[in-house]
Amino acid sequence: MTMKIQNQGIFQALVNQLDKLARHNRQGSFRTKDRYYQAMKRFCAYLADEYHLQKLTNISGKHLTSYVLWMQENGKAASTIKTDLAAIRFFHDKMSNPKYRLPGNDELAVELERRCFGGTDRTWSNVEFSKMLGRAMAIDRWDYILALYLARYAGLRIHECFRIDTATAEQALRENTITIKGKGGKIRTVPINHQITIAMRETLKLTKRGHKLLVPDDMHTDRAINQLQFFIYSNREDFQEDANRPLTFHGLRHTYAAEKYMELIQNGTNALDAHFEVSHLLGHERADVTNIYLVSLPKEDRHGK
Repeated sequence: MTMKIQNQGIFQALVNQLDKLARHNRQGSFRTKDRYYQAMKRFCAYLADEYHLQKLTNISGKHLTSYVLWMQENGKAASTIKTDLAAIRFFHDKMSNPKYRLPGNDELAVELERRCFGGTDRTWSNVEFSKMLGRAMAIDRWDYILALYLARYAGLRIHECFRIDTATAEQALRENTITIKGKGGKIRTVPINHQITIAMRETLKLTKRGHKLLVPDDMHTDRAINQLQFFIYSNREDFQEDANRPLTFHGLRHTYAAEKYMELIQNGTNALDAHFEVSHLLGHERADVTNIYLVSLPKEDRHGK
């Protein structure tokens, strides 16, 4: 999970503040001190690019929640996330006059569940998806419906869904594709289907022009994201088919990738080109990353046989 830092000036200012804290630290082994320092430095990069935060003393719970969500969407294990949070709190305790008290893990506006990735099948079945969708329809949550469709049929990350505003949606409806800015600032264009089109039109009716489709005006983006994650978490046990494969929003990207890959193979695309195409649609730079998303397929299918 390499971060390309865009706001180098702000990042360096934060690192300078971190270095002052680190110089006076005598706690922990050399290894632990280095691990905590590197974790805090990564957090500084995130704060610089996402929040333009000028002072480490202004770190608050919203920054932790947003960072956790970002790490989860980038495949970090729960144990790694908890260690990074411990590092942030460690340095926060070293500050003379921090502006806010940082919440504990149990108080964060996000669930620190164990992440399943790499060699684990995380795809949703059609029945699971239909039932989750039905649950969202029952409470008339077109924002949830649209987000589920975008992940399932366009492979969008949860943060990408919540960045969409009315202008992006209107362009998508005109062109039958959605152009989205993803991780690392990479821009990609992905086709949208009829289901996405319907949900997008309905959501547009409920959204003021110039505003984000999935984020209420009185709510921070990280809180809106958390509410969707909690909706999935609180409903999934009712109909998930395998208790060892808990349904997550990110799993819908796996479903999209596996189905798109098999569609390409069945249409005569060779395995290497199919990997590159799916990698591009997911917003990755390397085709081998796609293998993480294709673990649900038999090995012979993954190699186009």
